[in-house]
Amino acid sequence: MVKDHLWMPFELVLKEMLDVCPRGLHAHTFFELVYIVQGTGKQHINELELNYKPGDLFLVAPNDQHIFHIEKPTQFFFIRFNNIFVKSNEKELELFNRLEMILKNVGHEPGNIIKNKNDAKSIKSLMDILIQEQLNHDFYEKELSIQLVNSILIIIARNVYQVYPEQISETTDQKTIHILQYIQSNIYVPEKLRIECIGQEFGISSTYLGSYFKKHAAISLQQYILNYKLKLIEDRLLHSDMRISEIADAFGFTDKSHLNHIFKKYKGITPSEFRNDTN
Repeated sequence: MVKDHLWMPFELVLKEMLDVCPRGLHAHTFFELVYIVQGTGKQHINELELNYKPGDLFLVAPNDQHIFHIEKPTQFFFIRFNNIFVKSNEKELELFNRLEMILKNVGHEPGNIIKNKNDAKSIKSLMDILIQEQLNHDFYEKELSIQLVNSILIIIARNVYQVYPEQISETTDQKTIHILQYIQSNIYVPEKLRIECIGQEFGISSTYLGSYFKKHAAISLQQYILNYKLKLIEDRLLHSDMRISEIADAFGFTDKSHLNHIFKKYKGITPSEFRNDTN
């Protein structure tokens, strides 16, 4: 089976109208958002087959096996990110962090990832502008494109399934849901995850916040933050070539030794062993 590689950190590609998927069944070493500009057909991904139509947006993770079976001539627009993206400049790192959160939350669930009808309209408007930028090559094209992609990722983030404790459901207190969303949005900003900051953000005293959160989420606040970090760290180990010390710094650990100790305590092996065992 063909496996595609991406040699640039970030790539936008608008295809001409296609009658047949030119790649056949294939996989990637990178993350890919696929927007359907025109056409209909089916996406075959990891043994599942799903219909597609104009306006649909699909997320393809590394090593997903997929192909598009085209029924009516189709135009695809691709937004691609590879492992090097994590080492790019500060603006692109912000995009990577948001993309990483989306990938972890969506659980690589196949199908159109935009569920809200109003958001689907917004995605279409943003994609139309982004495509025009790619066609016209005007001044500040790259800067504007990055801002547009960032806006698209924000909309995706509120449409995908969130990583919540098992006890969380539709009947859960909304303030608890908002605290979880706040944690996920600020997982790379350790100072914003301090008890005092979270309490101030939601109008809950720092002395009561811990018991309030545990009552509604059935897990301590600090344990949830740590569990969420460890899940994202696993993704970094699997999908990037970042050094362990760089990962430790990104998630607010004191140093590499601190991360090694915590990771082994909860996962049974060191980050290096985890990376080697899964490669």
